[in-house]
Amino acid sequence: MNQNQDKIINLNINRKDFEEVYFTGNQGSLFFSSTTKGKTITTMVVGVILVILFIFKDDLSKEKFGILYFVSFLFLLCAVYLSLAINKVSRWRKEVVVYLKTLENPEIYQIQFNSKVFKVNLNNKKETSLWTEFKSAEIDEKFISLEGKFNYMFPKKSMNMADYNTLTEAVKKNIN
Repeated sequence: MNQNQDKIINLNINRKDFEEVYFTGNQGSLFFSSTTKGKTITTMVVGVILVILFIFKDDLSKEKFGILYFVSFLFLLCAVYLSLAINKVSRWRKEVVVYLKTLENPEIYQIQFNSKVFKVNLNNKKETSLWTEFKSAEIDEKFISLEGKFNYMFPKKSMNMADYNTLTEAVKKNIN
């Protein structure tokens, strides 16, 4: 590919290919996504300890009764952090669903790039970025994702092997 010659990749869109990447594992789960799993487990453990303390509260001396208040406070704190994480996952999931709806009947989904510029055209809504505007990239066996002024994720299944390899090389070359 010549330095300034644009390479064009037409993506073959199948919504399931995108869902497979976005919702792999438990990413879409409100309580057990990578963002919320630790907080869910911590909240449950503190909740069990609190229940046990409530069951045996009559056996606590007046000096040790503060433990019950302390664990109650910890439980409340854990519940607040868990609810914030659940809210974050819920918003992310809604954004992904809205994006996936745009992919249901695309007339055109095209990537165009050269050594300086990266463009995406989805149904004639064009977004242009300089390669230098991307902060990070991830190249996986199932997808390529780019983060920057615009964020993109392109499943490997949505393009042929030659195009996937070309895009992989361009990303490796242009994003540090």
